[in-house]
Amino acid sequence: MAKSKAKRKSKTARRGKSPQRPSATANSPDAVALLKADHREVEGWFEAFEGARTTRRKLDLAQKICTALAVHATIEEEIFYPAFLAATEDRAIHHEAAVEHDGAKKLIAQIESSGPQDDYYDAKVKVLSEMIKHHVKEEEQRGGMFAEARQSRMDLKALGEAMLARKQQLMGEAGGGRSRVRARLGDDRSAFLSA
Repeated sequence: MAKSKAKRKSKTARRGKSPQRPSATANSPDAVALLKADHREVEGWFEAFEGARTTRRKLDLAQKICTALAVHATIEEEIFYPAFLAATEDRAIHHEAAVEHDGAKKLIAQIESSGPQDDYYDAKVKVLSEMIKHHVKEEEQRGGMFAEARQSRMDLKALGEAMLARKQQLMGEAGGGRSRVRARLGDDRSAFLSA
């Protein structure tokens, strides 16, 4: 195995190229695939939350869910939704998605400002899960937003690259703690909710 790696390195060196990973654009998912991957990730965390028994585990999962959903909503609202509306002119689907985001962001703010000690904490996470399930179904169903986007002239690859870059930026900020994410998205709750 070491020999084959050495052979590949020497062949690459002879061609005058350095052994590098493929560029981000070569492996970047299209916009719809990126958003669907986000959906699956958050669905898994919601399932784990339902089975969680400790306060710490519930808090960790809820924070992951809220951060992921805030970032997801931001990349959809800043990049995907405007492109979708411009390409399809489907105001009904666009507006419904925007209203669903607004409701989810309000509940996210309530969850983030409380904790498992709140009698309604689990119920808030459960209701958020149900809201997100509905939203995902609306986006992913036959004839839904994603299907319409695929049938349009949207450049889903370029959008996916832009969305991935923005997501990485926002998640990098999220790595510094929730307060840093709120500062970037708007520390004031009303600014966060309208992001």
